[in-house]
Amino acid sequence: MKSIITALVVALPLAGGSLAHAQPSAPVTDTRWSVEFGIGWDNSISGNINSSAVGTLNNQIVVVTKNSYEDVYGTGLHIRFGGGYLIDDVTEVRATFTLQSLDADLTPMGELGPSRLYAQYADYQSFGLDVGLRRYVDLRAGLRAYGEGTIGLAIVDETDVILVAPGSNLAQNATDFYDKTAAFTLGANAGVLMRASNKIDLFAQLGLRWVSGMSAVDNLEGTGLDTINDKSARWTIPFLTGVRVRF
Repeated sequence: MKSIITALVVALPLAGGSLAHAQPSAPVTDTRWSVEFGIGWDNSISGNINSSAVGTLNNQIVVVTKNSYEDVYGTGLHIRFGGGYLIDDVTEVRATFTLQSLDADLTPMGELGPSRLYAQYADYQSFGLDVGLRRYVDLRAGLRAYGEGTIGLAIVDETDVILVAPGSNLAQNATDFYDKTAAFTLGANAGVLMRASNKIDLFAQLGLRWVSGMSAVDNLEGTGLDTINDKSARWTIPFLTGVRVRF
């Protein structure tokens, strides 16, 4: 998937750059509405999927070390699709659906008795709706820069975790670590829009996105570990390329 996205990142600006020179600017009044699709990757820069703690588990002392989203999930898929309406030449009101999908790796989580403790988290999936305002600046004919701010709501899937400590004879079934959650989102993006034809634009953008914490499940209450899942808000840097159709 990263190879496909990288190819799009390289190909879209090259294709759009040559086409943009040849395309005149279309009257705004003729193309106030637009739909847009973008795909890219999602890089976590802060936030912990679990915090650190000391407690007991399986009648043994356990030490849990914190894991960031980057430790567990790394870089994931980010997809956006939606539409907008130009209220004047440079201001656009937008509504966008956002999908985030990240695959989990087996992660060292600490120590249980004489054994290393490992966690296998479920994959991270969220789907949300963001609304916001975008402002454009003309750079030259067929080429515009833009900045936008968004606010929204995302549904984050339930997150399970399997805990394994081979040397301490522990292999737990999947534990409900976070419930399905309605999380708040904030975002800011900056990008470049290139005219490809009379109705089609190509774009590339870089952003900053915050998703509030997930709903913690207290399956570990009474073990001393009940606070390891109560600080799960995250910041990411999504990078996208895509296409916009005006009508």
